[in-house]
Amino acid sequence: MIVNGEKTVWKAGLTVEGLLKAGNYRTDRVAVEKNGKIVPKKNYATEEIMEEDRIEIVSFVGGG
Repeated sequence: MIVNGEKTVWKAGLTVEGLLKAGNYRTDRVAVEKNGKIVPKKNYATEEIMEEDRIEIVSFVGGG
C-alpha cells in the first residue's frame, strides 16, 4: 500500500483505524482518503485496507 506517497508494509486485515493507531494519529484530528475517496470517521474501524490501496492522511493543526 501507499500511505502519503510512500510505500508501506501492508498486513491482511488492516483497517483505517489500525493504520492510524500504528502511526500514533489522533482520529479526531485527521481526515483519511482511500483511493481518492474520503473515508467517513464512523467507518474507520471497519474500512479494510488492501495491499494495492493508496491512502492519504491529512492532520489538522490549530494555530493562531
